[in-house]
Amino acid sequence: MIHDQKIRAILFYISLAIFCAGLPFILAFSLGYKFDHRTWQFTKGGLLVIRTVPAGATVFLNKLIVKDKTPVTLNELLPGTYQVDLELPGHYSYFAEVRVDPGKVMRMEKVILFPLRPDIQKLNKEKISAFWLDEAKAAIYYIDKESKTIYVSDLEGDHFREAASFPPLIPPPKRWELSPDRTKLLYFNAHEIGVVALDADMQPALREKVFTVQFPYDLINEVFWYSNSYHLVVLTDKKVLITEARQDAIPVHLAVLNKKNAVGSYDVRTDTLCFMDAQEAPDGKLYDNLYKIELHNRVYPFSDFIRMKPNERKEKD
Repeated sequence: MIHDQKIRAILFYISLAIFCAGLPFILAFSLGYKFDHRTWQFTKGGLLVIRTVPAGATVFLNKLIVKDKTPVTLNELLPGTYQVDLELPGHYSYFAEVRVDPGKVMRMEKVILFPLRPDIQKLNKEKISAFWLDEAKAAIYYIDKESKTIYVSDLEGDHFREAASFPPLIPPPKRWELSPDRTKLLYFNAHEIGVVALDADMQPALREKVFTVQFPYDLINEVFWYSNSYHLVVLTDKKVLITEARQDAIPVHLAVLNKKNAVGSYDVRTDTLCFMDAQEAPDGKLYDNLYKIELHNRVYPFSDFIRMKPNERKEKD
């Protein structure tokens, strides 16, 4: 009996010793700490959250496969840098290196896995050389420079039809831009601006469906639509101009420029032009500056020296 009691006592104390020795490990794991064999210390772990579009990708962490597929949360990772590989059949693989910090959550939630064979569709029904999207009208415009024709379709390429024809510019245009009301198109090169009325047959009030404006003594850098879709703001190598979008219009000079290759930006919402120009400083050198012209009717009295649109004149009379 005494022998059995001694054995039980010995086993009790051994169990107690094992419990006491293991208690720090149990508490550490319960509080989110892990034993780092690299430092022989307990370190608080971090979390890694991975989400992909589409979901269901296989996750490899440091080349080792993870049991669950995306979306997945990996708990209690030791701090450090991990290599994450994501694989999904029929899609391009994804690779990234992520840093996991102690007690923090690292999120990879904007991962897009793109398909190996994207859905490519041909939208145009005629030969084209350029295009642009008009999101406001949910339309696509196509330009065929050889036949000098503009086509239009919806965003799916359906209802494809001819919208207008245009005279060519030599050399070819630098840029094309729709008017704010989406009824006209301007295009320009170094000395000439062309304007085309889109669907002109459906707009009988337009006096000039297609025309060009010559600038033989200026080099055109930029052309912008004024918000009324009737005037053009022109930035040349010599000056800033505003003119009506008609063939015989006489431009108004708003500013004289010192910088021949001046560039600008136009905000059609506020009719504000910002442009770069050079100005001579007291030391005799030219320095670039940024300037702003507010061209809104309430600020700039265009009615004093620019003829109004015909329909506006009638309303005023």
